[in-house]
Amino acid sequence: MTGHDLPESVGVYGGGRMGAGIAHAFVLAGAPVTVVETDPAAALAARERIGKSLARAAAEGTAPVPAGSFDVVTDAAALADCALVVEAVPELLDLKHAVLRRAAAVAPGAALASNTSSLPIDALADALPDPARLVGLHFFNPVPVSSLVEVVVGARTAPGLVDDARRWVAALGRTAITVRDSPGFASSRLGVALALEAMRLLEEGVASVQDIDTAMTLGYRHPVGPLRTTDVVGLDVRLHIAEHLERELGPRFTPPQVLRDKVAAGELGRKTGQGFYTW
Repeated sequence: MTGHDLPESVGVYGGGRMGAGIAHAFVLAGAPVTVVETDPAAALAARERIGKSLARAAAEGTAPVPAGSFDVVTDAAALADCALVVEAVPELLDLKHAVLRRAAAVAPGAALASNTSSLPIDALADALPDPARLVGLHFFNPVPVSSLVEVVVGARTAPGLVDDARRWVAALGRTAITVRDSPGFASSRLGVALALEAMRLLEEGVASVQDIDTAMTLGYRHPVGPLRTTDVVGLDVRLHIAEHLERELGPRFTPPQVLRDKVAAGELGRKTGQGFYTW
């Protein structure tokens, strides 16, 4: 599932947790990957993040020896020859606009993808001279062990690009679902709705964190409960998405106070060591 099904070379704009995971996936599948970061310190951190991720997968026997290669740079001009550039920077519209404009300029022959989990593809495409070049490729955290990628189709996304995106996902050994551009797409809307209701149950004293999660893992065969999943995703990320969905879809996505309080206290989940669980 490699070779011609993969882009000849891949750029990833942003080397944080998600960007590093996306780079990991393409390197394992056999693609040469170039990651762009903002400065030398961030580039070094991204290089170490990807290297450790690949080494961990090899040591655990969960993945073959990487067939591709990767480099981390600070100059986006290194993306010039990429066939695909995936934007994986924080969920800020202006930042994503700037990154996509830069990627489109330095890699004029590349397909462009956004890893956004909530921002509309159509709004992101407004930054581009040719909006048909942009598709959503929503990977899930943690990328190395997730088997799903959401292909998000904007109103102006070229149909052929959607076909290419589904082929690329298959070449990564993952399953693609295709959704129309809409607030929260399918996965974020469903995931956030479940998580927010779990938080309301907690606020109301209906059940403990552990029992709420166990209701879903044992009762509905979810591999991980909604509150533990929120800790992994990041409470700040969940709050940001919920606020966006509240603006777009109404009060059913109003963030519970417990979520706001934990974010204000810096309890963001696994990345800070404390969220709904202690890590």
